[in-house]
Amino acid sequence: MAEYEYKVVPAPRRGDKVRGVKTTEARFAATLEAIMNPLGADGWEYIRADTLPCEERVGLTGKTTTFQNMLVFRRAKAVAEPAPAPMMIAPPVPDPIPPQAAASVAPMDDPTLSAPPPSIAEPKVAAE
Repeated sequence: MAEYEYKVVPAPRRGDKVRGVKTTEARFAATLEAIMNPLGADGWEYIRADTLPCEERVGLTGKTTTFQNMLVFRRAKAVAEPAPAPMMIAPPVPDPIPPQAAASVAPMDDPTLSAPPPSIAEPKVAAE
């Protein structure tokens, strides 16, 4: 299961003036893009906009509740990869009979191994 970290930024209250953008809606959208694109480039994924109550002091003893619009972003936390397990290298398995001893030992029940190898006849060249 992925773990996330969250970032909450205040939503703009009005659109900034942008060259070539005339309407209020287009200015507001351009302002949102200016906030969201850099966060997206840093890996933050936009989740939602929330309106939350905020209690503020008014005067010396008074309080009032206002509502703040917030933009919520999240990204996956960087999880440290577990260290690889150390490799176990098995020791070499010794041969049951060392090569020197294997050459000198011949089984007694196999007559082909104790007999000398057949000689290879050389082809005879006909004399002319």
